[in-house]
Amino acid sequence: MAPFAGSSGSSGHAALLLAFLAGAATAALLIGRQALFGRRQRQRVIGIIPARYASSRFPGKPLVQILGKSMIQRTYEQAKKATLLDRVVVATDDDSIRQECERFGAEVIMTSAACPNGTVRCHEALQRCGGQYDLVVNLQGDEPLVDPVIIDGIVAALQAAPDAVLSTAVTALPSDDVQNRNRVKCVVDRNSYALFFSRGMLPHNKSGAVDPTYPYLLHLGFYCFDAAFLGTYCALPDSALQLAEDLEQLKVLENGHRIKVIAVEHDAHGVDCPEDVPKIEELMRKKGIA
Repeated sequence: MAPFAGSSGSSGHAALLLAFLAGAATAALLIGRQALFGRRQRQRVIGIIPARYASSRFPGKPLVQILGKSMIQRTYEQAKKATLLDRVVVATDDDSIRQECERFGAEVIMTSAACPNGTVRCHEALQRCGGQYDLVVNLQGDEPLVDPVIIDGIVAALQAAPDAVLSTAVTALPSDDVQNRNRVKCVVDRNSYALFFSRGMLPHNKSGAVDPTYPYLLHLGFYCFDAAFLGTYCALPDSALQLAEDLEQLKVLENGHRIKVIAVEHDAHGVDCPEDVPKIEELMRKKGIA
């Protein structure tokens, strides 16, 4: 098993990270076995990739070419490799994105241009898709290297946690990136349920300084929703914590619901701006991805 990205710090830090991952990996195996061979609940799963053209930081981002393929095509192809998704669709309000998706064979559901975010777009697509599903995976359209193992992991975790309405993933965060407010941090309880998410340092100690021995967790933007709860979530008003941190998932916690969290290894980041494209292309070359 490869080490966590950025885990070359102190031996104590590395030991904590490895211990956390070992426990999470064991739990994931048990969860997967229970979900696959035990009493299956919430079995029918759809993956939805919300994609919009009008991004303030990167207009037309889903159509940008990454080593000869559009980003939306690469994201879709990775999602199709997940074994627990019964169906994968792209949800968009843009004709050029629709045409590109139809060119490479993706199923497309057209949604309203008024959708304020990807979660609402997923809900609208779910209502229009013409099938009955128990779980909905919100797949970020700007993650062309999303690992299908992570997709299967969050699905299996929610299938095995009937008291949770949402599941997501975290990975190790290097100490030198803890103060970066573009990196969302997460803390969990002993049973791997989320306690809080923040753009600031989390947990925040009395000194306000980063503790190089603490295993900080980076939240990855992959979500698996209970399908019935997705409608409830979209109907809830914005919450104080959600607005304060600008993090949608805090509305779930603030309304008393539970989020199951799995720990994974993940060293690829999404494409947020044009400058990220050559970075991810270089990473793909190093990994031998064509």
